[in-house]
Amino acid sequence: MEKEEVINEKYDNEKRFEDVEPQVNLEEEDDSPIEEVRVTISNTDDPTLPYNTFRMWFLGLFWTAIISFVNQFFYLRQTQISIGYSVVALLSLPMGHFMARVLPTHQFNLFGFKFSLNPGPFNIKEHVLIGTMVACNQGTAYAVDIVILQKLWYNSEKSFVAGMFLVLTTQVTGFAIAGVIRRFLVRPAHMIWPSTLVTASLFRSLHAQRDEDDHGRMSRMRYFMLIAGGSFVYYWLPGLMFPTIGYIAWICWINPNNVVLSQLTGSNGLGIGVISLDWSAASYYIGPLVTPWFAQVNILVGFILVAYIMVPWAYYTNLWSSKNFPIVTPTLYMENGTEYDKSMVLNAQGILDEQLYLNYGPLRMDSFFALTYGVGFAGLTATIVHVVLYNGREIIERWKSARAENEDIHSRLMRAYPEVPDWWYGLLFIVTFTLSMITCCVWDYMPWWALLLALFIAIIFVLPVGIVQAVTNQQPGLNIVTEYVIGYLLPGNAIANVTFKTYGYIVNVQAINFVSDLKLGHYMKIPPKIMFMAQLVSAVISCIINLGTATWLINTRPNVCTPEGAPFTCRSTHTFYSASVIWGAIGPARVFGNKDNALYSPVQWGFLVGALLPLVFWLAAKKFPNVGWLKLVHWPVLLAATSNMPPGLPYMYTNGLAIGFVFAFLLRRYRYDWWSRYNYLTSAALDTGVAISGLLIFFAVQSWDGEFPIWWGNPDGPVDHCPLGGANYFGESLKIVGDDNNVLERLKLRRSKDPARNFWNSRIVPDRVQPNGVKEYYCKVIEKVLNERKLARVRNGELCSLCSSRPTSEEYGRYCSLKCKENAKKYEKNSQAHLDGIICHNCSSRIGHVDRTLLMKDIESEIEQVTPIKMENMDSQEEPEPQPDQRPLLLRSSR
Repeated sequence: MEKEEVINEKYDNEKRFEDVEPQVNLEEEDDSPIEEVRVTISNTDDPTLPYNTFRMWFLGLFWTAIISFVNQFFYLRQTQISIGYSVVALLSLPMGHFMARVLPTHQFNLFGFKFSLNPGPFNIKEHVLIGTMVACNQGTAYAVDIVILQKLWYNSEKSFVAGMFLVLTTQVTGFAIAGVIRRFLVRPAHMIWPSTLVTASLFRSLHAQRDEDDHGRMSRMRYFMLIAGGSFVYYWLPGLMFPTIGYIAWICWINPNNVVLSQLTGSNGLGIGVISLDWSAASYYIGPLVTPWFAQVNILVGFILVAYIMVPWAYYTNLWSSKNFPIVTPTLYMENGTEYDKSMVLNAQGILDEQLYLNYGPLRMDSFFALTYGVGFAGLTATIVHVVLYNGREIIERWKSARAENEDIHSRLMRAYPEVPDWWYGLLFIVTFTLSMITCCVWDYMPWWALLLALFIAIIFVLPVGIVQAVTNQQPGLNIVTEYVIGYLLPGNAIANVTFKTYGYIVNVQAINFVSDLKLGHYMKIPPKIMFMAQLVSAVISCIINLGTATWLINTRPNVCTPEGAPFTCRSTHTFYSASVIWGAIGPARVFGNKDNALYSPVQWGFLVGALLPLVFWLAAKKFPNVGWLKLVHWPVLLAATSNMPPGLPYMYTNGLAIGFVFAFLLRRYRYDWWSRYNYLTSAALDTGVAISGLLIFFAVQSWDGEFPIWWGNPDGPVDHCPLGGANYFGESLKIVGDDNNVLERLKLRRSKDPARNFWNSRIVPDRVQPNGVKEYYCKVIEKVLNERKLARVRNGELCSLCSSRPTSEEYGRYCSLKCKENAKKYEKNSQAHLDGIICHNCSSRIGHVDRTLLMKDIESEIEQVTPIKMENMDSQEEPEPQPDQRPLLLRSSR
């Protein structure tokens, strides 16, 4: 196949360089058959542009190190923040141009290898490589949470080497698996990977000096800067000064004291009619300017089916006692509506104690949470069946033929660059698999057969999940199925559960992310070999920095991952711990199976339903070929519509879909010229403006505990002015004041049986409505009880681990120290016994299980004398005295 001559400017070492537009065209069909790709990606290439340069490696590794440290550092903070590729793309651009101006252009000869620190102008290929090095590591390494759990929750800390092996293998093994599926997910033209189009549009706009098709219209670069600047300025409103505009629950405002209306129309409820003028919320789960309209329609149907039909029916018919809980919440409860204290059913090693579990009772969840599990089960089987039916023939054909016959322009342009040899991927897999086996067996993370099963699940699902994401921009997750499988096979083992989930889920995610980056390199004409090397090196560097940062923080910060250690409260790690307890310690058999009369066992029928639905519609489309809409039904996407709820909230989806209707449907159909030129650029610009604005708000205001003045648009309470949106059917919000480390949450308050008294709405309302009044009331009662037990006061007349959690009293410190020493002597055969002392951890202010139980009895007795409420005892029996050779069945109360 003949090529036209490459128009290439020769570089003069004495002059400063300007980027040139690539100039290669081919005689064959000269553009992509996919419209979205055709309007976004250039159909030309300049193979002479340097890419494997010193400045690419320097800037790529520099920003990888910075982003890995910063994102891991803020991941553990109460207010999390993440710096993404768009910010790095903007900041690295002037640095690249600066290095092109100041670095020497001399050509060096090192052992026959010739290179230059400055081979020419800083170009788009170098820039894309820098961005992909950061993008594949911009999130924190998932396995770092396992390391934190072992040290702070389960008292089973491993060495730094063990943690490094775990983090490296879970992050890098997916790269090897990606080598097998790249022929199915990268080269085919119809595997468009919509999110990569946004990234490509961003880089092209930053390097476009002029547009040949401007014709008097605004250039892409100028348009990008205007939209990004406007987004930056505007986000100060919903992000700091006027957060209410992100949660306009105008229907709820009609009667905010109506519980049902609040549940249906509040932002913390089903969010019907809620308007959000916050781009970060509306775009968080859907990507409305990126996701194809047919996929958004499937999401809309699935969302309505679950959120507006199934959930209201289940909730208001009181299925599973749903009325005792809020209508949308990720929190787990007791049957009476108090939060489930997971530490009350575990021993000191984090293993489920059968007797404690029977005494305390099973956990409960709201109907929305339970139904989304069932729909998630259905989505997994639907993904496999859908791909087999709709893509099976193509997969077989591509497996037989390494190169497709009908390649598009981009595949033909990529012929200029050698592919990564299969043995590279094979060798990488052998190395990572060997290290994984060593990690699991030597350091006892889980059995060898569990590792094989986890990797098998990751490999089996990588192609179906990859096809779904490549076409629809939606990624079905494997976190549920991996937790579910190992929860049955290894019940009661929390660490094995999270390890299995990480190898099964994250290896799959990393493989798909790597393939997505390969597709970006395919679009931007980056040689595959340098993409492979750049991402592999950056992944290793990122793993080391992620783990090192987390280890440094948990070893140097006092009370890290507890409220006393604020701002390092580790909210996401607490969620990770909760999952380890539910799926690992307690196990799915007690929640979804037939053990102990599991209440939610019917949701397991989702596996069968999900397998049948694609088959039924596939047969219907064959039977009725003229019914066009049957071919557009995509069950994996439809069923995955609510997979992020909770913690995602319904109003985020409705607002995202409304924006998608305007851009992906109306503008594309009726203003195609504008859509084809600016749509993906708009998405990138909005994301960039919000990201930079969020960073500035955090560092300039929030990191210094600064707050914007309280006013109607920034209230000291529910931001949506809908206080009952997160309440249960009886108007009760969480029956907890404070956080997970607060003894008040163990009080297990019970709602008055007399509705007329409505005690909860008058005196024990949620802390978002009357936090100070509730806090003062109970602090006074508890303070009285503890003073009688000769425990000293602390700051503001409150008590450590009860209200302020800030011990300031020397007397109290001495009391803690003595109790810790007593406990250490009492359990002298275990040198770690003092870490889970009855009173405190390392002589801090945490009150342990035994003493807490005694305190509760005194507190309950005191409160019953002054309130009409009946308190519920924490334990039905006294805790048995531990034997000298046993650890006490205690856990730090903050866990």
